[in-house]
Amino acid sequence: MTYAEFFSEVKGKFMEADISDVTEHLAYQFNIIGEASGIFYVEAKEGKLHVEPYEYFDRDAMFTCKAETLMKIAEGELDPVLAVTLQKLKVEGNIDKALRLKDLIESKRKK
Repeated sequence: MTYAEFFSEVKGKFMEADISDVTEHLAYQFNIIGEASGIFYVEAKEGKLHVEPYEYFDRDAMFTCKAETLMKIAEGELDPVLAVTLQKLKVEGNIDKALRLKDLIESKRKK
């Protein structure tokens, strides 16, 4: 899988999130390593979700993992906290805001 294919697929997964109850600004950068390596960001701002293939320098948290791991997290098949425990996901930055990633992922499954 190429980075472009991966990004297109993961962007679709994130765009399903319901962020209507997110009142704070959240900005996450994802560093994908291994196959389909690349960088993208997810930002919740003023009730809108943005997923773009760029670095985000003013981020709240940065996640580093393989594409396969992030897809499992985005599909709800792998809990992000468990992924960190299993050392499949590395997190840097504001841990409280990083934990909100789980809420974003779960919000799409409630639809």
